[in-house]
Amino acid sequence: MKRLLNSRYFYAVVGPVAFVFLWGILASLNNSASNPPVPKLFVATPQEVGSALWRLFGEEGLFGESLQTLQRLIIGFAISAAIGIPLGLAMGYFTKVYYSLEFFVDFLRSIPAAAIFPLFILIFGIGSPSIMAVVTYACLLIIVVNTIYGVRNVKELRLMSARIMKLSKLDMFVKIILPESLSYIFAGLRIAISYGMVIVIFSEMFIGVDEGLGRRIIDAQTVYKIDEMYGAIVVTGLIGYGLNKLALFAEKRVIHWEGK
Repeated sequence: MKRLLNSRYFYAVVGPVAFVFLWGILASLNNSASNPPVPKLFVATPQEVGSALWRLFGEEGLFGESLQTLQRLIIGFAISAAIGIPLGLAMGYFTKVYYSLEFFVDFLRSIPAAAIFPLFILIFGIGSPSIMAVVTYACLLIIVVNTIYGVRNVKELRLMSARIMKLSKLDMFVKIILPESLSYIFAGLRIAISYGMVIVIFSEMFIGVDEGLGRRIIDAQTVYKIDEMYGAIVVTGLIGYGLNKLALFAEKRVIHWEGK
């Protein structure tokens, strides 16, 4: 028993279980009240949401819609990483490149992704390409900025040692700067993929697509299928949680020397 209480897996489960338990109590109290603080129509119990999820996955193809959302996210995120990491490394390493592009990065960072939905719709049309373009834009800037900071925060002592050993610029970059900046790069990737999930769900709600979790959420809300709406929201959160854990796993595998 003591070993179980000391396990991190035990406490990882305690939080969600306590949340569901508290949610059930509050929902039941609200729905049983003669004058509930929140209209009963808008409150679903965990049991109702669980039943809705069972029905959605079994009969209404929520699994396929989840894959559609995930596909849009992964494609947009992959494009942003393929562009953002090399660009951030170049801006962090080469001063002239940084000053040449600093204005554009800071300018675009000030424009919310939602504000340029109309532009992407005009360019890419209504559908998945627009959503992937918005996700790419949103993730790209996060990755670029974190990569720049990663390069610029390399310990000066390591750089001095490299100069003393007369390493070439290429060797200095490959052996010191890139490995040192990886923790910042992965932090940027984790933030970007979480933010990308927010953007893809929001985009699916308002850009004309037939399938996707965002589409499911807004459709359920429109026709007051509250249990289905909560169910799709829960699935969205679980996918985001899983992606974050996957990114952490990849980070530990790649930066295996971190903390040693």
